[in-house]
Amino acid sequence: MRGFRNPKRTQAFLSSFGLIRQHFALKRHLLRASLYRKQLAARFVAWREFTDLAPDPSTGF
Repeated sequence: MRGFRNPKRTQAFLSSFGLIRQHFALKRHLLRASLYRKQLAARFVAWREFTDLAPDPSTGF
């Protein structure tokens, strides 16, 4: 928790970060390099589509 000053903010960050990380965490040791790259690229495309559809939180005020 080094770098986090407020435990509530730390928990909020880690709870959302865990879900995002799981989306990109592939079992690399079980995949050939070419298949790993293809799957990771597909997940990044899905992530870009999702984030483009999500409203920008900084403009909500």
